[in-house]
Amino acid sequence: MERIDFSDIKITGGFWKQKQELVRNTTVHAVYNRFKDTGRFEAFKGDTSRFEPHIFWDSDVAKWVEGVAYLTMEKREPELEAIVDELVDDIERMQDDNGYFNIFYTVKEPENRFKYRGCHELYCAGHLMEAAVAYYQATGKRKFIDLMCRYADYIEKRFVKDKDTDFITPGHEEIELALVRLAECTGVMRYLELAKFFINKRGTQLEDGVADWSEQMYCQSHLPVREQTTAEGHAVRAVYLYCAMADLALKYGDEGLKIACEAIFDNIAGKKMYITGGIGSSHEGEAFTVDYDLPNEVSYTESCAALGLALFAHRMLLLDADSKYADAVERAVYNGFLSSISLDGKSFYYTNPLEIIPMHHTRDVSVTGKSMWLPVMSRQEVFECSCCPPNIVRFIPSIGNLIYTKSNDTLFIHQYMDSVSELEIGGKKVKVTQKTAYPVDGRIVISVEGADIKIAVRIPEWCESYKGKTKKGYAYLELKENSPVELDFEMKPEFIEADPRVTDNCGRYAVQRGPVVYCMEGVDNGDCIRDIRLDTGSCFTVGDISEYGAPILKIKAYRKEKSPTLYRKKTDKLVETEATLIPYYAFANRGETEMQVWHLIK
Repeated sequence: MERIDFSDIKITGGFWKQKQELVRNTTVHAVYNRFKDTGRFEAFKGDTSRFEPHIFWDSDVAKWVEGVAYLTMEKREPELEAIVDELVDDIERMQDDNGYFNIFYTVKEPENRFKYRGCHELYCAGHLMEAAVAYYQATGKRKFIDLMCRYADYIEKRFVKDKDTDFITPGHEEIELALVRLAECTGVMRYLELAKFFINKRGTQLEDGVADWSEQMYCQSHLPVREQTTAEGHAVRAVYLYCAMADLALKYGDEGLKIACEAIFDNIAGKKMYITGGIGSSHEGEAFTVDYDLPNEVSYTESCAALGLALFAHRMLLLDADSKYADAVERAVYNGFLSSISLDGKSFYYTNPLEIIPMHHTRDVSVTGKSMWLPVMSRQEVFECSCCPPNIVRFIPSIGNLIYTKSNDTLFIHQYMDSVSELEIGGKKVKVTQKTAYPVDGRIVISVEGADIKIAVRIPEWCESYKGKTKKGYAYLELKENSPVELDFEMKPEFIEADPRVTDNCGRYAVQRGPVVYCMEGVDNGDCIRDIRLDTGSCFTVGDISEYGAPILKIKAYRKEKSPTLYRKKTDKLVETEATLIPYYAFANRGETEMQVWHLIK
């Protein structure tokens, strides 16, 4: 199976076109301004007079640059391009003669290079490499990628040839998948071998002075990668590792890596993933915990982790055309990832809770001195650790990467977006068009110009209306020129229940319409929304497309009368009301208010 790059795909309208224009017109500038305000760009000039650089600032800026590159691929942005060119000049000036580059260790601690595994040097290097590849592909300018090739060569020298570093594999994975991209772009296979080196060495020996193998689970070093079968540790680090494992499984035909990736994915999707596609339930270590531990109010579910899950699941499609992977991509992208950006494109969530109870954020802590950890109730424009905003800037412009893959003679359609694509399928050059309002409704018209081709279309897991024959969730069809294929996946609101081992959700139900998970907010439904019972005997009213990009839902509901006393005898008396539900990704855009995904029913 082969990738189809988004550079061959143009999003032409609908839901994702609106999101891409929001990033182009607002988000990329908002993130730049906050990064400039906080000294991140000054640091690349060696100027630390206002702010001391952090160990991860290189990665923040690099992801922003990558986003600029993707915007530039569709339409040149001279103002943004000038900023990147100046930044690349700064990198050239600050880079060591041997090729080393890292702002923190260049300016603050040059004596400590490659000494501390957990300090993000190789993570930052990876994001710089990804940015360099993207910028070269977008503009044809070689300076940045040449600088990063020098850095990759130096890393290879220190880690593989000289073996004189104080650690062997990165504490925070990222460089592994970046080296794959660098090899693909430059044709230098040493970079692919370097990625394989880091993958093969992970988990084979204790590193960084840690005396207990269990402590290595945080950075997925508890076992050699081919022996890992469950998702463990820091969720973002984990999915970046799994992305690289899947890449190398494909490149080398490595069955051991493929089997490990399959087992890990099944563990995530079957036991450790929220209904929103969020992963990493614990704020301690931003990590996976035990199976079915998916609390709602204290869920961590970092934005970068949902993004990483989508990247990992899409890579799995290259190894096996099974719709369970594309379904996971869809779940993460429309819910757990998209909730991370505000509707105006200027502020962001680092964590994405599934329930907010404002009262719990104002508990009196005078006795204990501290309160229970809770995610914040509103998005912020910048964070001290600001990895998520620039990840959004690079992900949404490149969302087309998720639509297609191809085999020798078949185009696989994994995601549905209004788009036009210039592709080569089975030696035939064709133009493939999708016309759809997805996820507003499930009607998709697919047409081809240039030749007849074979297609495999994903039947979403939530769709019950499709009655044709499928293989691993895909319907295999002939797409003939001048004879479009029309799909119409019925989107009706459904009540979803969780495995009872997810104890927070026992007796409660979520609402999902198509790929979109819905939530209730207090601003629409009054206070104490945990007491509202949705009437399963009545029908949802599906509104017109709203300012949220998907319809609002309404349904008959009931709630208890307010009690004059703290406790009272059981009463069955309920007051009828109407409940309003909005797409989960749109919560917290109207001030601080209660919110929940899992509801009582009647």
